[in-house]
Amino acid sequence: MKLKAVICFIITPLVSISILLFADLEPGNPAVTNTLAVALLMAVWWTTEAVPLAVTSLLPVALFPLLNIMNGKAVSSTYFNYIIFLFIGGFIIALAMERWNLHKRIALKILMHTGVSPAMILMGFMLATAFLSMWISNTATTMMMIPILLSVITTLEENMGKEHISKFTIGLLLGVAYSASIGGVATLVGSPPNPLFAHIFHMYFPQAPEISFTRWFTFGLPVAVVMFIIVWTFLYFVYRPAKNIRKDIDKETFRRQLKLLGPMKYEEKIVFFDFILVAVLWLFRSDLKLGSFTIPGWADLFPHPEYINDGTIAIFMAVILFILPSKKEGTMRIMNWKTAGKIPWQIVLLFGGGFALASGFKESGLSLWIGDQLKWVAHLNPIVVIFFISLLMTFLTEITSNTATTQMILPILAGIAVSSRINPLLLMLPATLSASMAFMLPVATPPNAIVFGTGKIRIAQMARAGLLLNFIGAVVITLMTYLVGMYVFDVHLHQFPEWANIK
Repeated sequence: MKLKAVICFIITPLVSISILLFADLEPGNPAVTNTLAVALLMAVWWTTEAVPLAVTSLLPVALFPLLNIMNGKAVSSTYFNYIIFLFIGGFIIALAMERWNLHKRIALKILMHTGVSPAMILMGFMLATAFLSMWISNTATTMMMIPILLSVITTLEENMGKEHISKFTIGLLLGVAYSASIGGVATLVGSPPNPLFAHIFHMYFPQAPEISFTRWFTFGLPVAVVMFIIVWTFLYFVYRPAKNIRKDIDKETFRRQLKLLGPMKYEEKIVFFDFILVAVLWLFRSDLKLGSFTIPGWADLFPHPEYINDGTIAIFMAVILFILPSKKEGTMRIMNWKTAGKIPWQIVLLFGGGFALASGFKESGLSLWIGDQLKWVAHLNPIVVIFFISLLMTFLTEITSNTATTQMILPILAGIAVSSRINPLLLMLPATLSASMAFMLPVATPPNAIVFGTGKIRIAQMARAGLLLNFIGAVVITLMTYLVGMYVFDVHLHQFPEWANIK
């Protein structure tokens, strides 16, 4: 029997059962101990993927009612909420883009306009990847960009020889992987940890100001831009080719691939308009404050603007694609359910499992219990605390799912913040961003794994570049949280907000 199976199916269940039978973390409240036992089992199974991630995510439905943590009706309702529908709507629009090859057209257009020097080719691929990953899943973006990248690499190898281009090849591959992760932090739908944070934060602090698409974008985009510039600069100067490749590849390389797509079709135009419109509606739903100037949100035109959220918009714009007719023979609508069936439901269930676990942490009191054990962090400098959390999350994500890690850590950080009288945003924001900033190992993120799967880069090469960038990412997130996040989210360093009193 393999060691992994022994740990997952014998040792971990025995430890969880021992906790249930013999531990008593908070006398008079067994739910705290019971939740810890379930959380341990889920953490190990999520980390090792001993069973499918979605299956592990369903454990709260079975175990929480049996262990008197939450009733079955309450825990089941946590699996679907507006954040889930925000993600589903975003997935449907992204799948519509893929159905009509709009994503390839956008990528190739960007590459055609960035230039043909080594610096600009790297910039083009990274910019296209980062932009697309703001709206489409990082995995789908990378999968789409890799064939285009490999065709360019093949052209360079044929004209210059592999030995002259091998180093630049590594830089291009890393550029696509890293920019997919970086672009994902810019928007609320760009990377799974972002909407997870929005919902868990609202779950714990329902009186807090909403984490809207606009508010996240105002904070996340500057973080993404700073990291993008740093990573592009690092990769270019480390991996640029010794030989000038300007004469070996030109814009015709990308123009030929674009020509194969043909002129922009009616269906592409409709999807593109829908894509732009949903982004605009997200950005301007609530009031947008620009210093002393405020742009009123369009939701204020309705009698109850508080009824409308980002999930409402995502589903509304996704439904429209199922209604509008298609002009292509053999297709009836712009979007069909066969294509929508590709929605990664296992990710949706993974989200739901995380929300359920977070609810268990809150309802049982486990997050506050853990927070009480870590009150000593209140005596540290806030910048030190933020940097430590950023670094911890970054390196945890190197060996675990960033979604699962976020689901486990955020409720604990919420408890620590309340017990230590620290604004929860100072802990939860950097943890969320750091979950997308693991650059060292193929297992850290799907983009890293996809790039490694090309066979053109070794783990050691990725680890050497990623180690430094992991530390740089932690520094950037610390500074941006301290300098930008505090302004955007109205955080006062030595003031504990009223909305955070959850005891």
